[in-house]
Order: sequence, then structure tokens, then C-alpha cells
Amino acid sequence: MPNKVFISRLKLTDFRNYAAAALTIDERHVVLTGDNGAGKTNLMEAVSLLSPGRGLRRAAYADVPRVNAPGGFSIFAELEGMEGTVEIGTGIDTADESAARRLRINGTPAKTVDELTDHLRVLWLTPAMDGLFTGGSSERRRFLDRLVLSLDPAHGRRASDFERAMRSRNKLLSESRFDPSWLAGIEEQMASLGIAMAIARQEMLGLLSRLIAETREATPFPSAALELSGFLDGQFDRPAVDLEDAYADMLREGRYRDAAAGRTLDGPHRADLLVRHREKDMEAERCSTGEQKALLVGLILAHARLVGNLTGYAPILLLDEIAAHLDEGRRAALFDLIDRLGGQAFMTGTDKSMFSALGERAQFFTVAHGGITKT
Repeated sequence: MPNKVFISRLKLTDFRNYAAAALTIDERHVVLTGDNGAGKTNLMEAVSLLSPGRGLRRAAYADVPRVNAPGGFSIFAELEGMEGTVEIGTGIDTADESAARRLRINGTPAKTVDELTDHLRVLWLTPAMDGLFTGGSSERRRFLDRLVLSLDPAHGRRASDFERAMRSRNKLLSESRFDPSWLAGIEEQMASLGIAMAIARQEMLGLLSRLIAETREATPFPSAALELSGFLDGQFDRPAVDLEDAYADMLREGRYRDAAAGRTLDGPHRADLLVRHREKDMEAERCSTGEQKALLVGLILAHARLVGNLTGYAPILLLDEIAAHLDEGRRAALFDLIDRLGGQAFMTGTDKSMFSALGERAQFFTVAHGGITKT
């Protein structure tokens, strides 16, 4: 069983619909119930911002402060983390024109938000993700990169550096007379970063696929077969240096085509995550809506187990409206699976009775009118 990371105290100021809110909890799961629009997902979003990135809604930070708030927003959390007890504070000050996110760990400014992964990993599943398998490939890539980031904190930096280099290349290609030597230097950087990104994705999918295959008999949810497509397909058994050379050649040979297109047409930014229902041997996008939801739940739980196995610490799970479309038996099985992961989970719903199978394993709160009450 992985070690448990859990939040013990959470305070919000001018965050979404909360002028001020405080939550004191123990290591058990947290169930938040209330009417739609009461602020349950807002609270989950605050917890998601204890990880790198823009949280489960991917909102611009400037859009997060409470309407008519005099300043920005702040989130404070105390938790038992991977390096012991820690206090984390994050937020923005709207007086800062850049609206840049600030982060303090134990009262000391952090150099980067990547330092959050030294203390906890946060995974989430929201209703907005229900269309993952039928939507565009960009959403699946973003989902995939979140999975990689929870195991490899450097992945986000590599991805942002790759995007920056690609924008520079695209700008140079848009000029009628570009400098080949300058362009070659950028393409070499893109090749190094792009192949590192692709290898990290492949390695994570390999580990996750193996775990899914080993545990598929122990879960009531369908298992997913996973594959990456769209970039150097079938070539990742080659040494990384050969892959970098191959990608650099692709970029060099595609300069005039990419210049005409106005964008770079080859690279990890064009890859797609292919998911199949293993038991039915069917593409996920062809499955029923209920089967797609079950596949996604099983995939998130398997990844949470993988994170716990590899880091030694179970991630914090954020499961928004997780029980809404499950029958009583499958809900009980789901709660047992979540509990066996060994971490703390936050779950939301409109009806407290849907979570009755959790019993004393959870603590229950009602959310209403920008307030949180223990029930």
C-alpha cells in the first residue's frame, strides 16, 4: 500500500464564488454534496491548483477571482505530503499586470510551480472529460500529458520549451528569406525536446498498459488498450539519438511545405492517443456513452495506482459527479477501488445517499451559498 498524502486544512479567499471559506478535514475521503451551481466543483478546482498548470478547468488565472473582488485570489493548504507536513499558498494579485501565479511553500517563494510535485500529485476526472474519446486529438494529447506529468515533473517544461521553439520556427518560415543555419539550430532543439516528450509518453503508456493487463480481473470497469499514433509510428525501439536525427531530417525536408501551411506539420504535437475497449476489441469512440465513461473511470483509477506504485505515495483524486450514472452495486465497487488505492479522494454529487456505501471511510460536507458545512 502506498503512503498516504492528505490535505488537513484548506482556505480560500475570493476564489470563484467563495469570498472566504475554510475546511478542516482528516485523512479520510471527502464528499461534497449540494445543488448544481453551489460551488462544489469550484472547491475541487482549488485543490487541483495545488499541482502545476491551470487546474481542472484550465482557466486563465485572471478569470478565477470572485466577481467584484478587490484583489486576486488565494488558496492555502496544509497537508501531510511526500516530504512531511507542508503549507502551500498560491494565487494571483490583480495589481500585478501579468496576473502571474505566485507560489509559496512553507512561507518561502518557490522558484517554479514544478516544486509542488515534491509534495503531492493530483489527478482528476470531471464531466467535461466525458467526450475525451470522441473529441479532437488535442484534448487527448492534453490528457496524456497530464498523466505523464504526474510521473515525470520535467515533462511540462519540455513541452512548453518545445512549443516555444516551434513558434520560433514557424515565425522564421513565414519570412520570405529565412536563415537556414538559424533554422537548423531551432530544428535541432525541437528534435531533442520533441523526442524526449514522445519517449516519456511511450514509457508511461507502456507502464500503464502493463498494469491494466495485470489488474483487469480485479475491477468491474472495462480495461483500455492504449496506443500512440501520428508521430514516428513503430520506430520507438530505435535509440533516442537516431530518432532525433530522423525528426530533424523531417523538419528540414518539410520546411517549404510547413511554410506554405503556416505551421509545423510533423512532431509530437500531432500525435494522438488511441484507446480501445479491450474486452470488446472496439475503438473507444464507437462504444456507448456509458461504456466510454466506464473506460475513462477505469483508466484514471489504473493511472492513480501506477502513480502510487512508482512514487510510493498515492495521489489525491478529484472525482466530480463520479457516482451520477452508476447503479448501486457499481458505486459500491467503485468506492472500494478508490479506498484500496490508499489515498485521499474528493468526490462531489447532488445527493448524499449516493455515497452511503462509503460509510465511515468518508467525511461529508454540504456546499451552499458560498459556504461549506459539515454534515
